[in-house]
Amino acid sequence: MADILFKQESYKIVGACFEVHKILGHGFMEAVYKDALELEFIRLGIPFVREKQFDIVYKEQKLKHYYIADFVVYDTIILEIKTGTYIGEPYIKQTLNYIKASGLKLGIVINFGTPSLEYHRVLF
Repeated sequence: MADILFKQESYKIVGACFEVHKILGHGFMEAVYKDALELEFIRLGIPFVREKQFDIVYKEQKLKHYYIADFVVYDTIILEIKTGTYIGEPYIKQTLNYIKASGLKLGIVINFGTPSLEYHRVLF
């Protein structure tokens, strides 16, 4: 059986998201969940950077446009927060692009927009 990439870190991140969802439920804007999650990460001692910018490089030249990831957690995981009706292909592709631009290997998409919290791991 293959090892799960950043298993313990992922478990702690998703656990923090479940705690936020348990208290706030669904229906708020993304920014509200990001604010609450930031507090939860601080409470749990989980290292993170919020709204981290990643440049896009083409043939060794930095492009004018860039990506901003909602969170980078443990310096290794892109965390994208959504409030949709489900985790669809556009969210997964967006996270994959963030992973490529960042040079990281793992992204997690969290959807606070449904009665039960949803999450999806995205690997590159």
